[in-house]
Amino acid sequence: MTDSSAHRLRERTTGRWACLVMLTLAGLVAARLSAQEPLPRPAAAARPGADAAPAAPADPDDLALWTGGRYRITPTDVLELRFPYVPEFNQTVTVQPDGYIALRGVGDLRAQGRSVPELQALLAEAYRTILQQPVIDIVLKEFEKPYFIVTGEVARPGKFELRGATTLTQGIVLAGGHTGAARTSQVVLFRRFMTEWLEVKQIDVKKMYASHNLSEDPLLRPGDTIYVPKSALAKIAPFVPRAGLGFYLNPFTR
Repeated sequence: MTDSSAHRLRERTTGRWACLVMLTLAGLVAARLSAQEPLPRPAAAARPGADAAPAAPADPDDLALWTGGRYRITPTDVLELRFPYVPEFNQTVTVQPDGYIALRGVGDLRAQGRSVPELQALLAEAYRTILQQPVIDIVLKEFEKPYFIVTGEVARPGKFELRGATTLTQGIVLAGGHTGAARTSQVVLFRRFMTEWLEVKQIDVKKMYASHNLSEDPLLRPGDTIYVPKSALAKIAPFVPRAGLGFYLNPFTR
């Protein structure tokens, strides 16, 4: 074999080894990348003007308003706090307009929106800083009785005490029944959803009466407002600010 032939053979051999090494490295890199988790896709941007329900509140005082079944303390309630083992701490407090109560020895504590057992636990925690294993009993001396409101095209619009299980149609009956001008196919129920928001539901009472099917007749909750309109209503948002309730009622009430 001549020197030139040997040189060309060495070049071809070297080139083959270089290609083999490059292919091997490329395979290793691809395997490494495939083993990694894919990058997260960016979240889709919200459509401008899209309707969105109010988010669930993070404030525990607001979260307390979501749960039902127990009376929730409100401003102007009067509470008697009894300390069986240290009666010198016995006190009667009034819930202030901002929802706080002034406590002897430990300062102010927010009571609004809490049930009595929840407030008991908070009081025990607060007084644990100055008393050992405090035992505290709470007596509601004065409190707002559960109520609902009926307004619009009814015989006797007003505020009614909620006594036991009462449905929306029963609430309308308690208000003297709807008038002949009422549009019962669009009765509106405003219900507290959060501290500053109301949930809105339109209920076709006319259809329920016609079908004799009251399975969709909702049970009232404390603070509910029933509005019986006189004329057709424009579409109402599923949630409205509590402060704006009058905007929906005043233009239509008699």
